[in-house]
Formats: sequence, C-alpha cells, structure tokens
Amino acid sequence: MNRFDYRVLGVSLMLLLPSAAIVAQDEEGKGFTFSGSLQTDVLFPEEDEAIGTGTYTDDCLSNTYLDLNLRSKYVDAGARLEYMRAPMPGFEGGFKGQGLPHIYITGKYKGVELTAGDFYEQFGSGLVLRTYEERSLGIDNSIRGGRLKFSPYKGIRVRMLGGNQRYYWERSEGYVYGADVELSIDQWSKRMQDNLWFLTLGGSYVGKFEKADHDKIFPESGNLNRILNLPETVNSFDVRANLQKGNYSFLAEYAMKSYDPSAENGYIYKKGTALLLSGSYSKRGMSLLLQAKRSDDMQYRSQRSVTGTALSINNLPAFAYQHTYALAALYPYATQPDGEWAYQGEFRYNFKRGTALGGKYGTDIRLNFSHVRSIDRETKLNKWGQTMGSDGYSSKFFKQGELYYQDLHIDISKKFNRSFKGNLMYMWQKYNQEVVEGHAENGKIVNSHIFVADGKYTINRRLTLRMELQYLHTKQDEGDWGYALAELTVLPYLMFTVSDMYNFGATNQHYYMGMVTFNHKAHRLAVSYGRTRAGYNCSGGVCRYVPASKGFQISYNLVF
Repeated sequence: MNRFDYRVLGVSLMLLLPSAAIVAQDEEGKGFTFSGSLQTDVLFPEEDEAIGTGTYTDDCLSNTYLDLNLRSKYVDAGARLEYMRAPMPGFEGGFKGQGLPHIYITGKYKGVELTAGDFYEQFGSGLVLRTYEERSLGIDNSIRGGRLKFSPYKGIRVRMLGGNQRYYWERSEGYVYGADVELSIDQWSKRMQDNLWFLTLGGSYVGKFEKADHDKIFPESGNLNRILNLPETVNSFDVRANLQKGNYSFLAEYAMKSYDPSAENGYIYKKGTALLLSGSYSKRGMSLLLQAKRSDDMQYRSQRSVTGTALSINNLPAFAYQHTYALAALYPYATQPDGEWAYQGEFRYNFKRGTALGGKYGTDIRLNFSHVRSIDRETKLNKWGQTMGSDGYSSKFFKQGELYYQDLHIDISKKFNRSFKGNLMYMWQKYNQEVVEGHAENGKIVNSHIFVADGKYTINRRLTLRMELQYLHTKQDEGDWGYALAELTVLPYLMFTVSDMYNFGATNQHYYMGMVTFNHKAHRLAVSYGRTRAGYNCSGGVCRYVPASKGFQISYNLVF
C-alpha cells in the first residue's frame, strides 16, 4: 500500500472513533473520566502557476492531532499524537514528522498540584512567560519539565516551574525556570468584601540558562564578534496590580529583562522593558475599553540563535483588533518585539428597543481604534563602529517614531425583523508593509478603506441564508480587492458555502472556494475545493506566512 492510500485509510479509520466520553469507577467509587479530541486536515494539492503554488512531491498533505486525557480526583494524565509526515503548505521544514511530542501526568492533593512532563503556563499578561499552542500558526512552545502549584494560605497562589521548551520535534538548548505569586488582597479584608472591592497583586520571576557556545554562533575563526561575552543566565521580572470595583476594572503591569544579546536583536546589550495599562467600564448596554502599551527589546527566547515564532518564552499582546472578515484581515498586524508604543480603545453601545435609533429590535454599535508607532531610537556603536556588542541604541520613554499600524473601524449590527439581521462595517487602515512584512510595493504605508455588508436571513426553522459583500480600496500593494460569500445552513447537519476573493487590476486573479460542512453531535466534517491566497495568518499579534495553495481539502474534528 503506497503513502497516499495509507493516509486516506488513516483518515477513514479516525472517523470511526467513539464520540462520547468514557466514565468508569474504581474500587472506591471515585471514578475517572477519559476524554480527548481529534483534528485532521488533509489537502490533495494541485499546482497552479497563476497564483504561484509550489511544486508538491506528495499527492496528499496532512496535519493530524490526537489528544487523549484521563482525569480523576487525584491524578490527571494526557498525551498528544501528531502526524505530519507530509505537512500542509506553510508547515514544511521543522514541522515535518510524527510522534508523541506532548505527554504529562499531574498529581493533586489538598490544593497542591504537581505536574511532570509537558505543560503550558502564563504569568500575568504573558510579558515574561506565556507558553501555548496555536495550531493555525504552527506554534507550540510548551515546557517539558516540572510545575508545582499550591496555596499556602487563603488568598495566596504560588506557581513554580522549570524545564526546556519544544523546538519542533526536538527540545531547546536552553532551560527556562521561574515562579509566580498572586495575592488576593480582598480576601483578607472584610471591609473590601462588603464594599465589593477586588484587588489582586502579582509578581513573577522567569530566568533562562543557555550555555554560551561562541564557536557555534560565530564559527568564523578570528572574527571580531567572537569577543562577545554572552550571558549564560538572563533574568526577567514582572509586577502587576488588578483592581475591580463595580463596573470599573483597572490593570497595570510592568516587566523588565536583563540584557539578552541574540540573533533577534542583532546581539546588542540592551535591557528590555514593557509597560501595560488597561482600564474598562461596562454596564448593561454599554462598555468602554482603553489600553496603552510600551515595549522595548522584550523578545525573550530560550535559544539565542533562533528567530521567527519558535522558542518564545513570553508574548507581547497586540493592541490591534483581530478581524474575522476576509478583507479586513488582509493586512494583519504583528507585534514588533524590538519595541513599540501601542494604543487601543473600544466603545460598544446598544440603542434600546423603541428608541429612534434602536427601532423595534434595538441596534448595536461598536467603535474601535488601534494605533501603533515605533519607539524613538538613537543608535549606539561600539569602539569598532558596530552595533553588535554595544548597547544598540538609547530611547526616550515618551518619544515616538514612525507609524507601524492604525485601524479605525465602526461596526453596526441591527435586527430588522424576525427573519433578517444585518451588519455593516467601515474600516480605515494604515499598514506599514515594510516593517511588518519586510518589503513594500508601491509605497511603504498601505492606506486602505474597507467596506463590509453582512446579512443573515432565516427562511424557515431549518434554512438560513447568510451573505457577505466586501470591498477594499487602496492605491498601494496589489490595489483593490472584492469578496463575496453565500452560506446556506440546513439544520441540523449541513452547511453549504461558496466564496470568491478577486483582485482588481494588479493580478486579476480569483480565489474561489466551495465548501460543504457536516455537523453531528461531536463530529464536524468539512470538504472544500478552491484556491487559497498567499499571505500572513495572525493570532494575538503573532504572524506566520502561509503560501498559496489549491486543491481538495478535508477537515475533520471530533471531541469525545
């Protein structure tokens, strides 16, 4: 049986897995629960010179993940099997392989929790530590080692951990370790509890150890750069305070990192800092969010020679709205780890039923604004006229530089009658293509205007039709784009979708797609055919380039 037949047979067998959790009883009647999930994406690729698809050596590409978990009162255990022998487009290189990269066991007793194996963790907002999995981006920076959680006293939560990170199918050369303490001050004050004040204070320490192997990083014999004194230990600290009172919530967080020369920052000796401020107000029918962030040289990896998305210890949240509409997400913003000033504000309001703007069913409006600029930098050189080995640059705290990204959009959602609901969106975006993508076409800044109309019509109890029309206008990059989508839902199992994204003028290419989706209990099966445009896929300010593709695709998801 050849490779093609083997994969198709494997997908067929996966569809036969049970769709319900298994519950059993031990001798004491305590019980345990077995659960898991399966996700598989299969592409039968076709070459298409018009959109620049690659040449495929395999006639079937697939990414498959099988998660298994066993839970009980005192012990949890789990494992994940991954199969990417011939991975999907954009997952080439280190992603290729198969095996059991994630396995863990956790013991729990009287509030103490000890984990051995692979785990994910986040301290605070993630400024000094955030390990997580994002399959759409190919990110898995889990830590393999040990983690201890306990609460020594009411209102005190402690976490301690150590290990090394996943690096595709290997492990990082460096080690990560740290601790986090959170104090719920309100739990010690009856007066605060009576007045509904909630105050949480937190502090974190995260360090990394990596052997300073100069010959490996600078193999050129006699190279001047070999005199660099690379630190084997890098330390980072985080302090934060979160206050809630009634409808108000405030967060302030500050992080700092000792100098960490790496390939990412050009091997400069610059200390990293990050400040995050956030305030919100919400009540029935209205909410307001204001945020500001300044970061400076806060990239933090467990292996200094690595760039890209692998082996990140921390995460800097993006203050840019994550759009789901196709053209609004055409130019997504990626957080610039070397430093940025970022602001975001969002206002939501519901015009009540019976008012002039609310009408019979009410009207929802959302206004969002994001603005990101570089920090000011004054370059510093060492005695040989290089930035490498020097402090790199100096920066005044409040002074800002060039524009990286700006997004102003308004979204209006309204139900017109029992059968029809509509949504309108206008977006004005400025996108520094040279900074975010490393190149620029017809101008450094892509200045675009995006219009979206989305309507959903309920035909009867079983049939619902949704349609989207989108238009993006810009004089930069590839110029104007249009997008149309029609989606028919046939309850309770089926959904039919057709869409087309078309570029006006520059390429005149259609990116069409047809899809049939079947849902039944815990099963979801989607079969599609069409073209996918090359571009950047982003989540949480982290982006990865995905090449163009064409062909039949099968996606299957199961939770059991």
